[in-house]
Amino acid sequence: MKKHRIILVLAVIIALLTAIVYWGNDWLIAVESGAPSTSRGTTSDGSIDYAKRLPSSGPNFITYSRVGSLIGRTCVHEKVRATVLGAYARLVHELSGTMYVYAETGWPDGGGFWPHKTHENGLSVDFMVPVKTLNGEPTVLPTHIFNKFGYSVEFDAAGKNPEYLIDFEAMAAHIRAIHSSASEQGIGIRVVIFDSELQKQLFASRLGRGLGTLVTFSTKPAWVRHDEHYHIDFTIRN
Repeated sequence: MKKHRIILVLAVIIALLTAIVYWGNDWLIAVESGAPSTSRGTTSDGSIDYAKRLPSSGPNFITYSRVGSLIGRTCVHEKVRATVLGAYARLVHELSGTMYVYAETGWPDGGGFWPHKTHENGLSVDFMVPVKTLNGEPTVLPTHIFNKFGYSVEFDAAGKNPEYLIDFEAMAAHIRAIHSSASEQGIGIRVVIFDSELQKQLFASRLGRGLGTLVTFSTKPAWVRHDEHYHIDFTIRN
């Protein structure tokens, strides 16, 4: 009887921990402060008051890590959150088969965000590249502890690796949607950081044509290669 009770208690604990990991971030969103966000300083030396959490999932997007979101690594300025979610909403019907993955953004209070050199004031967001299988079927880039939550995945200059192809059309559509959504929120895009060689592939895609004049892309090599994700810095007036 005692053994059965121990097993029952362990089962309850495991179920509770699973629920916390899976839904905890969204529970915290439900009780977060309604005070307006205020970004201070710069993306590389700053902080934020009343940052807002991004939802863990939606009809066409998921977080790179439910644990990462739970502990607060996906917090942004409220207008950045509205921009990100507005862009996904635009794409639900436009690209119904594509699932997007957002990655790290910053802490609830901003500040140093290892291993990133920026992401300090709620105005930076990483997005994992949308991908297809080698057969051309839309899929999701796996993000887990064994590939540094997606950040250690690598692509060649054509946007290909042994398992996946970067979906440049879906990526271009997303950046265009981000641009439109940001305009609606009255904020801007300061820069998009993406591997310079892969930018050529992006701009050669149907929806990528003219994208480089619509949005500013970094032309300087980043301290780490941005091939598996693209980093967007926003500008805002609090």
